[in-house]
Amino acid sequence: MTDTSSSSFTKKCPHCQEWSAWNQRPNDRCEHCGEFLDPRAQKRLEEQQQKAKQPDQPTFFEIQPDDNVVVRFFKRMGRVGQVVFGAILAFFIAVVTFAAG
Repeated sequence: MTDTSSSSFTKKCPHCQEWSAWNQRPNDRCEHCGEFLDPRAQKRLEEQQQKAKQPDQPTFFEIQPDDNVVVRFFKRMGRVGQVVFGAILAFFIAVVTFAAG
């Protein structure tokens, strides 16, 4: 079997063109110049971390505490519409499923 935990892999550094031990991780650095051995993987890792830190987008009908009474009413009606739409779809799916046998 191949032991992937040891540094049996090597990679040529894109910066100094020297061979360095490589554990196939995005944060592996060159033994000679200290730069990343896989700068694209490091960039992808940083983008994923930034994306994870960003808050999720609010839902379309999210009711805020500082919303006006009229705005709250229409947002609640929008939520009711979403629930009714989901219930109608669920009903049709159930009817089709039962009819199919």
